[in-house]
Amino acid sequence: MTLLRHTPAGEIKEREALVINPAKTCQPIGAMYASLGIHGALPHSHGSQGCCSYHRSTLTRHYKDPVMASTSSFTEGSAVFGGQANLLTAIQTIFSVYDPKVIAIHTTCLSETIGDDMVQIRKKAFDDGKVPDGKLIIYGNTPSYVGTHVTGYANMVKGIVRDLVKASETKGEHLAVIPGWVEPCDMREIKRYLNVLGVPFVMFPDTDGVFDAPMTGKHVFYPKGGAKVEDIATAGAAKASLCLGRVATALGSEELSKTFGVEGDVVDLPIGLAATDRMIESLIKTYGLTVAESINDERGKLVDLLSDMEQYLWGKKVAIFGDPDQLIPLTEFLKTMGMDVRHIVTGTEGNYIRDRLTEINPTANLKIGGDMFLLHQWMKNEPVDLLIGNTYGKYMARDEDVPFLRFGFPILDRQGHQHFPTVGYMGGIRLVEQILNLLMDRIDRDVEEHKMELQM
Repeated sequence: MTLLRHTPAGEIKEREALVINPAKTCQPIGAMYASLGIHGALPHSHGSQGCCSYHRSTLTRHYKDPVMASTSSFTEGSAVFGGQANLLTAIQTIFSVYDPKVIAIHTTCLSETIGDDMVQIRKKAFDDGKVPDGKLIIYGNTPSYVGTHVTGYANMVKGIVRDLVKASETKGEHLAVIPGWVEPCDMREIKRYLNVLGVPFVMFPDTDGVFDAPMTGKHVFYPKGGAKVEDIATAGAAKASLCLGRVATALGSEELSKTFGVEGDVVDLPIGLAATDRMIESLIKTYGLTVAESINDERGKLVDLLSDMEQYLWGKKVAIFGDPDQLIPLTEFLKTMGMDVRHIVTGTEGNYIRDRLTEINPTANLKIGGDMFLLHQWMKNEPVDLLIGNTYGKYMARDEDVPFLRFGFPILDRQGHQHFPTVGYMGGIRLVEQILNLLMDRIDRDVEEHKMELQM
């Protein structure tokens, strides 16, 4: 906190070799989150115990629920001679002791640097009889020295499609849905939309009922939530696919298309008015359906709220940071509210991200693959009325005395993110409510006593 007060304002110098407070975390965390969206799956970290502990603890701190995962437990010998022996032993032990339906292996810096061949090791595990009948192994290559937690999620989603989906000569009427990195409640909300619209579907990964499971008084190693393996297998016979959030789902969409001939749309996460409209439009295009009156009503309620409260939102300056698939529709939604998004930082790199954010908001300060030190410098040079991002933004918000909305991953110091969705029209209402409350609390705090109003 004290160090933040020394963040310099004025001239901002380009940095290439130094990152200060990165706006991201590492690939295996995303792979672990995606793996836990499969019912009966046990994530396996192919690396050291410390790596696995960090990935588990980060998810646990965000969700306040225990995260089960195993590790290859690399030692000095593994680092020199490779981790194949450790992994083969681990596979046999995991199936005999923990009895998962699927072991979902993600690599780490160490195993990738050594060069462990996951295709060969996986094949050898089956050839050597270490995998019981009916059990499965999937994998994703997720070195932490490149990419982010979002690309780690994407790589594991590709592994799910590659290793669990089955080819089919005949096509059904169901939709293969791949949600991007969103909360369990958001996945539940997306499923609600599909059910209300009468669209048959299989969705994976699906962390609904995994990270927001009820307390029953018993420890359940594999929660009742998650996409079932037999349902995922049917994605190869889907009529079409719908993938939400290009950065997190494009690899899965490409695998569905290339390997199984399942074509479809990749659209933004349905955060806000226009992005939710685009998801609905994609479903209309695929199924020719009529939008249910209840969903039209929800849209109307969001529009009504924006109309009623425009005077408190219009022209307010905002700084945002976080995951690109969330920032793209969120930036669009903030502009729909009449807000002025001045600074945007994401830790994930990619030309697509830059092009989309520039298209939506060409006047903002934008850094792709940036860090929070740069964001803080921008905020000092051009102050804002609101900061939006994960928990790590709280220090900047306090230092600059700016209202702060916690949004994205990880959120370590508040609750509710796994229970109350921010996707869809009702999720948009929740976001507007949270923003309005922060801005109005600031008005109440700062207004002169003789101007204090009971009704705003």
